[in-house]
Amino acid sequence: MTDKETMVCQNCKQNFVIEPEDFEFYEKIKVPAPTWCPKCRFQRRLSFWNLINLHKRRCDLCGKDMVTNISSDKPFRVYCPDCWWSDKWDAYEYGRDYDFSRPFFEQFKELLHEAPLLGLAIDPDVVKDSPYNNNAGHLKNCYLLFHAYLNKDSAYGAVLWHNESVMDCAFMHTNELLYDCMHSHKCSKCVGSKRQAIESRECFFCRDVINSQNCFASANLHNKKYYIFNKPYSKEDYFKEIAKYDLGSYKTYQEVKKLAEEHWKKFPPKPRYDNFSVNSTGDFIFYSKNCKECFEVVGTEDSKYMFLVSDGPVKDCYDISASWGDNFSLSYESVISGNHTSGIRFCQGAGMGIQNAEYSHHSLLKGSNHFGCVSVKGGDHIILNKRYSEKEFAELREKIVKHMNNAPYVDKKGRVYRYGEFFPPELSVFGYNETIAQNAFPLTKKEAEEQGYQWHGENRREYQTTKKAIDLPDHTKEAPDSVLNEILECSKCGRGYKIIHMELKFLREMNLPLPRECPICRINEKFSFHIKSLRILKRVCSKCATIFETSYSEDETPYILCKDCYQKEVI
Repeated sequence: MTDKETMVCQNCKQNFVIEPEDFEFYEKIKVPAPTWCPKCRFQRRLSFWNLINLHKRRCDLCGKDMVTNISSDKPFRVYCPDCWWSDKWDAYEYGRDYDFSRPFFEQFKELLHEAPLLGLAIDPDVVKDSPYNNNAGHLKNCYLLFHAYLNKDSAYGAVLWHNESVMDCAFMHTNELLYDCMHSHKCSKCVGSKRQAIESRECFFCRDVINSQNCFASANLHNKKYYIFNKPYSKEDYFKEIAKYDLGSYKTYQEVKKLAEEHWKKFPPKPRYDNFSVNSTGDFIFYSKNCKECFEVVGTEDSKYMFLVSDGPVKDCYDISASWGDNFSLSYESVISGNHTSGIRFCQGAGMGIQNAEYSHHSLLKGSNHFGCVSVKGGDHIILNKRYSEKEFAELREKIVKHMNNAPYVDKKGRVYRYGEFFPPELSVFGYNETIAQNAFPLTKKEAEEQGYQWHGENRREYQTTKKAIDLPDHTKEAPDSVLNEILECSKCGRGYKIIHMELKFLREMNLPLPRECPICRINEKFSFHIKSLRILKRVCSKCATIFETSYSEDETPYILCKDCYQKEVI
């Protein structure tokens, strides 16, 4: 077994350690050890993932206007989902021979600028019913959902799995009738809850509640009913007391939300969220085992440096960000990949039955052995969108890998890209500030460009707003139906947005206020709130002095308990 080794990151110049089990994994999937540290690899991958920022441009095939995550100023051929998934074009028309006189990444960049790119990552069955979503599949009557699967009658959210009638929510699994919530599982009719709410009903502004019902502005409740600010009430008194808070008023809603969040600080948060998981480090790890430095993963085993694995089973993977999961294995250094897929290495958007793909962008549907492909749907033994026999593919791939090592691509900062490195940042289709990297690792334009990333300039607004959001009626019941015709000016970014019919109906029925910020600001706020806590910190238990790992810093949470003390005190 190879001993652990201390390396110097090629990007940030800081030391990082490669453990013996890491070397075993790299040998297992036949890739070299990384030259970038885990943090820099994560940041680089996220710079290829524009999840939330949408634009208007024309489809380069049918000519119709479309909503896309690739802005019109980008020099790419972009097709709307209807056209991209159709048989009206052939990815192999863009195939080319490999040129051994030039670095691989130069050739891939040319192909990336010629082959059609998918304007929105949504499944064919979603296009007709719910077209305004991204990284989404199997939706019905949904609007502006991102990284979402099997949802119905829902809008404005990110990372949503198996939900019905949820609005302004993020990181949700199997819920109904929720609003402004994060990290909920099997809950119903809940509002304003953060962190972990499990199998609870009619809980408002609660944190860390399990199997509880009719609780208001409380924290750390398990198997409770009729609590307000963590004080128990009789059923009659509970409903009499909460009737004082009319949440249909925007002013009242914000006041109660602020009071609840201040109240939560009186109670130690759960140190880590690792339900039904063993031998794992990180946070928000569910139904998993042997996962190291993983965050937001479900059903994952024997993996490391994973972020946002939405569903299992997942096994033997490293450095995967935003995976659908669902039977995913033996994969490394990729983003937005998964679904009955194995052997994915250095890819963006590979999956749906693909086996053994390397350095490819949107290799999808059943197929195998793709290398340097762009927008290839199915097919076997393909290099730079050109098909080969099985023998020819194996021989040429081996020569290309050797060529990548002997004549590597070198970027403007002098960073060397041999076989085993993810794409250089300048090959991203997106500006750094359009991607999730900006949420996790905020940079100024100057800082981003100095680090080799691109930057997206602000688009001109193509429409005039008709009303400032701050001028909306305070209470939803005071809003006329004509509010559906207004183009509202976001109180935060100034972007125009609309209240849609499904949303107005939901807010009226639930007695909740009209939003003053646009959907993108609301989603970004939740995503940024959570993603900044994806870290592992050493803390000392405030009760027993045990050293343990958590994502809460001392500045944010001075009083905190280890898992054993938390369970004794709370459960």
